[in-house]
Amino acid sequence: MTDQPSNLNFYSDLKAFKEFSEIDNPSHFHALPDDWVLLVSDVVNSTSAIENGKYKSVNMVGAASITAVINIAGDVKLPFAFGGDGGLIAVPPDLLQSASREMTRLQAASVGLFDLSLRAAAIPVAALRDAGADTLVAKYQLSAGNDLAMFAGQGVTTADQWLKSDEIGREYALIPGAEEEFPNLEGLSCRWEPLKARNGTMLTTIIASLSKQDDSTTGFTEPIVDILDGELSNFAPAHGETLRFRFPPTGLPFEIAAASRHSKWLARTIWTHFTAFMQYFCERFSIKVGDYDGAIYRDELISNTDYRKYDGALRMVLDVSREQADKIEAYLEGEFRAGRLIYGTWRADSALMTCLLFDLSESQHVHFIDGANGGYAMAAKALKRRINERQNDQRSAVR
Repeated sequence: MTDQPSNLNFYSDLKAFKEFSEIDNPSHFHALPDDWVLLVSDVVNSTSAIENGKYKSVNMVGAASITAVINIAGDVKLPFAFGGDGGLIAVPPDLLQSASREMTRLQAASVGLFDLSLRAAAIPVAALRDAGADTLVAKYQLSAGNDLAMFAGQGVTTADQWLKSDEIGREYALIPGAEEEFPNLEGLSCRWEPLKARNGTMLTTIIASLSKQDDSTTGFTEPIVDILDGELSNFAPAHGETLRFRFPPTGLPFEIAAASRHSKWLARTIWTHFTAFMQYFCERFSIKVGDYDGAIYRDELISNTDYRKYDGALRMVLDVSREQADKIEAYLEGEFRAGRLIYGTWRADSALMTCLLFDLSESQHVHFIDGANGGYAMAAKALKRRINERQNDQRSAVR
């Protein structure tokens, strides 16, 4: 690790790397300052909600937990990660009070908006570090002006465990008040139709190392690249053939609900439908209206998706054939049986995309990808099942 940048501008001062293959380079990662805090969130009973067909709502709440905090940060750049049914965003002490307030507002609003309960916690980096769980951050450049945070160390995993722990989580839990205002969710959008798999299968994977000496999983991507016989970018879900825009977008009600803070429902509905129609017009005829240039935006969007990322575990959503999915899962199962990794996968015929639009005039926008019908949440469920299986095998071996 190199010297840390200044505290408030810790993340913005980081130098970004541009090739995902460089994610295993430790010089890219920097320790989060001790006085920063991880705001972590998770939809309660997300698996049940997903099984009841509410997977898009689950994604929206997870993305909203990031949006709400970004919108109060001003010019301060914050590292964040989308997990499908929750989110993670790191904040400096200067923003902790306002960020925590926005998170509790979202907790209160998510029940009324989406009929989903959101648990959240503010966990100090220093507390994680004292427990032996370091938190390192790197900045991966998606395109000019658009970055995605990568996390290393055990801090993120431990924070998630603490969030869900009745005993430890109570100490750091964020609890909404009875009279919470609506959070600022401007910029949260979900207008694109589900991304239909070109190759037949959207494979969502979570891969975590079992090595106590090295928590990196980046070396496991090389065999997957060999199986695919091509770079991972060739199998990204967002592609010219998969991007479909219709009017009205099926996800528009979610956006209307999420953005209702700044106007009455009817005014918001009219405005959102109008802007969606203008976007449809631009997409249909590949023209520019105002800050929106359909052709340029599509190209930028494809570059600015988080279909591959690292937060202590390697997470990917890849558009592959069924045969390729079989081979990837066979490889991962072999590595699991050899005691080198733990993994979970989920197959679907499409992926969902949730968008954060910061400034279209400056081409600043990032897009979250998750496999349909649960994606990361269901892959995490499979991963936990293998963790339990491994623990049971180890207990049996001791007897």
